[in-house]
Amino acid sequence: MRSSGSSRTSTNRRAGAQSDAVPLRRSLRHEAIFVGLIAAFVSVVAFGYCYRNNLLLLYGDAVAHLAIARRILDSTSPGIRQIGSVWLPFPHLLMMPFAARMSWWQSGIAGAIPSMACYVLGVAGLWRLARYWLPPAGAAVAALFFALNPGLLYMQTTAMTEPLFLCQMVWSTLFLVAFLRDVGAGNSTQAGRALVACGLVLLTAVYTRYDGWIFTCLVWLIALRGLWKARAWKSRAGGAFVLFTAMLGAAPVLWFQWNATQYGDWLDFMRGPYSAKAVAIRTTPPGAYHWPGFHKPWVALLYFLKVSELGAAPHLFTDVVLLLALAGAILAILRWRGQSILPLLLFWMPVPFYAYAVSYGWVPIFFPLWFPHSWYNTRYGMEMLPAFALGLGFLAAWLMARAQVRWGRHAQLILLASIVLILVNSAFLIRSTPLVLGEAIANARTRIPFEVAFARALDRLPPHGKILVWTSDHPGAFERAGIPLRRTINETDYYRWIPALRHPAQSAAFVIASDHDAVAQSVAAHPQGLTLIDIVCSTGQPCVKFYRSDIGPSP
Repeated sequence: MRSSGSSRTSTNRRAGAQSDAVPLRRSLRHEAIFVGLIAAFVSVVAFGYCYRNNLLLLYGDAVAHLAIARRILDSTSPGIRQIGSVWLPFPHLLMMPFAARMSWWQSGIAGAIPSMACYVLGVAGLWRLARYWLPPAGAAVAALFFALNPGLLYMQTTAMTEPLFLCQMVWSTLFLVAFLRDVGAGNSTQAGRALVACGLVLLTAVYTRYDGWIFTCLVWLIALRGLWKARAWKSRAGGAFVLFTAMLGAAPVLWFQWNATQYGDWLDFMRGPYSAKAVAIRTTPPGAYHWPGFHKPWVALLYFLKVSELGAAPHLFTDVVLLLALAGAILAILRWRGQSILPLLLFWMPVPFYAYAVSYGWVPIFFPLWFPHSWYNTRYGMEMLPAFALGLGFLAAWLMARAQVRWGRHAQLILLASIVLILVNSAFLIRSTPLVLGEAIANARTRIPFEVAFARALDRLPPHGKILVWTSDHPGAFERAGIPLRRTINETDYYRWIPALRHPAQSAAFVIASDHDAVAQSVAAHPQGLTLIDIVCSTGQPCVKFYRSDIGPSP
């Protein structure tokens, strides 16, 4: 009789939990929509400022991302093969329909549209995730710190992948928490839906950044643990987990197969001619000193943590933000243990990942305060923003709960002080120039004047006629000149490129050779029928020579 009564009680509790979950979900959905509308307004304001000040295309990688998105539709041999092998394809497929419009490609709007959408979704998702654990006050602290970060507000106006990946991290974690709660409450149908949704988001993350592969593995382990604890293998949640596993297992295998089929090496993205390792070796002079952290994980860890702090707080308070976020995360693990809190640790995944990547993955990080006092890959630190934001949210919620018990009205003062500090922090970061914007400005200082001069020289060419040119180094010149990529014979045109290099004068009306590139080598080997008509040189950049073909197809 006792066991029967206990079973009924357990069943009643689960039914009650399921009935309470429906209005809670609706309430959180409405809150997230409201927060998303506010984020959309902030996003548009930031875009207006950056667009007016010509900041959208400062990053060379942003220009390159847009060029890849454009060439899928606009090239001599358009198609899916244009996605390449090193950078993962999802961001380019997302930008592709917008980059098809010439004016949006030229202005950078094609990259801003998906990034802004991801920023809005990321802020709304972070709010909803925080509300699973925290009261509105604590969630507000987390969402404000994340949404008002000046570096993120700048990056969401560019074609860079950081806003997209942050959105994927937040929403996959959100669906994972929903799965753990539902499967624990016995709602296997809802849990299965949440897990499939989580899998779909992670599928896009796997094809966005390689750190998404590690993030996905950790999510899978936490989902497996939740299913094991709930003993729900034979339920719909168990079936969803099988689908979840199949999707996530197939994604990297397909990428290996793509590299093997198209480039003859299933690890071409790691060891091919355009991989991070190959680029680092080409750009490092023989016998030169390697970057700090090379084969030194602890040094690499310090560099990544410092660049993360500098992107989140002014220099004098960087360590304070890290320590407060750590304290909040520890409090969350200790005091919110029964509320599916384990996924919170996913947001700290970038710490060991980038400690390894800088040490052994040929991915250096430079910033001005530390040797070599330069700028490179500071944007990687942005991946810590959700961890900092949620850690501060948990800490604020704990302080307000303690104050509510002992001092009553002081809890509201803690919330007000937290909001004011976030606003002051953002204002100081803006005034001192956000770290990622500083890197963009520094690294564009020689590239943009060169591409402007390059574009002017392209404008002087007749409006018709094929151009033999290497486009990977400075696609921004063709973007600025508004020259369709299908007018060029370049390194991505797999069937025409090699024959054109063997007979440059016969293959194109114009030939453009940069110092030491493949076209320059071709011209040196086969100069017959080519007449030099223009030269473009700029400080810190290679010289570009323009040739007219006297025997090739006429314009």
